[in-house]
Amino acid sequence: MDHRAALLGLRSRAVAEIATLDADLHALFEASRSDNADDEHDPEGATIAYERAQLTSVLSAARAQLSAVEEALSRLDAGTYGVCESCGRPIPDERLEIRPFATTCVSCASRR
Repeated sequence: MDHRAALLGLRSRAVAEIATLDADLHALFEASRSDNADDEHDPEGATIAYERAQLTSVLSAARAQLSAVEEALSRLDAGTYGVCESCGRPIPDERLEIRPFATTCVSCASRR
């Protein structure tokens, strides 16, 4: 498996997702700015607040994944990619195929 290609693909998708989510969140803020809806008393207010919270949460998760991918690329460049940060043993290829930015082997991850 070409780990660099997998990580670069993940990074590309994460960057695109972040851009889309950021634009959606900005549009939601702009739409709610021109509306004087009161979240507490307006029937649509709770929906707007929920959408805002959901978008913010998903955007935060996408940014965290991008950071994890960037760190994995740095480990790849440093020659430490695929080495468990807890025990120092190799991370199995099967785990890296599923989670290319994994920092621990299965045994150490299950202890967390």
